[in-house]
Amino acid sequence: MTNEKVRLSVGASPGQRAFTAVVGVLFGAFGAVFVLLPLLADNLLRRLTGFGDPVPSYDEVRDLPPGMLPPDLSGSTEAPGPGRFIGLCGIPFVLLGLYLVLRVLRTAAWLDGTRASVRGALGTRTVDLATAEVTAGAVGYRAGEEAVVRVPTVVARDRGTGRRVTVPLQGMGLATLPPYELRALADAITAGRPTDGRDADAHVLAGQLRTMAGNPLGR
Repeated sequence: MTNEKVRLSVGASPGQRAFTAVVGVLFGAFGAVFVLLPLLADNLLRRLTGFGDPVPSYDEVRDLPPGMLPPDLSGSTEAPGPGRFIGLCGIPFVLLGLYLVLRVLRTAAWLDGTRASVRGALGTRTVDLATAEVTAGAVGYRAGEEAVVRVPTVVARDRGTGRRVTVPLQGMGLATLPPYELRALADAITAGRPTDGRDADAHVLAGQLRTMAGNPLGR
C-alpha cells in the first residue's frame, strides 16, 4: 500500500458534462429573467404613464389639500404591486440551474493513501477505508425514458462519526473503474485490517474488487 494519490474515474463523461452544464445555465438564465422581468416592466410602465417625472417641490404644492399631495411629499408609501412577487417564482429555477452546473463540474472522487474522498455539488466527504465499515451497495441511474441501470458501489461509513461516502464502481464511459483503481480501492480497504470478526466481510469485498480488476472485459 502506497500513499500515492489516485483520482478515480467517476462522474459524467465530457459530453454529458457539457450537456448538463448547458441545461443548468439555461435554467439559471430563465429563472433570472423571470425574477428581473417584473421589476423592469414596472419601471417601464412608470415611465410610460408619467410616474417617473420629477416630483415638484413643496413650495409649488403647499397650497394643495393634504389628500392631493404626491406620495413622496405626503409621507405615504405605495406597497409594491403583486407583479413583483411573481418574479420570486424564478428563484427555484436559478437555484436548480446553479446546482446542476456545480454538480456536474465538481463531482469527483479520489484516494489519498487509505482515505477516500468524494466531492459533490456543495461539499466533500472523506472516510478512511482502512478503519471504516465497508459494504457493497448499488445506485440506480436512468439510462433512458424507462430503463434504469444499477451501478455497484462501495459504501464506507466511519465508525466514530457516522460519516459515509459512496464510491460508484463505474467509470466515465466504462463498464467498471479501470483495474488499477479497483486494486487501489481493495488495497486501501485491507491495509492493516484484521482478517477475522466483523472485518472479514471487508476482505471478501476487497477480493471481489481484485477479481473485477483481473477480468476487466467481464468474461
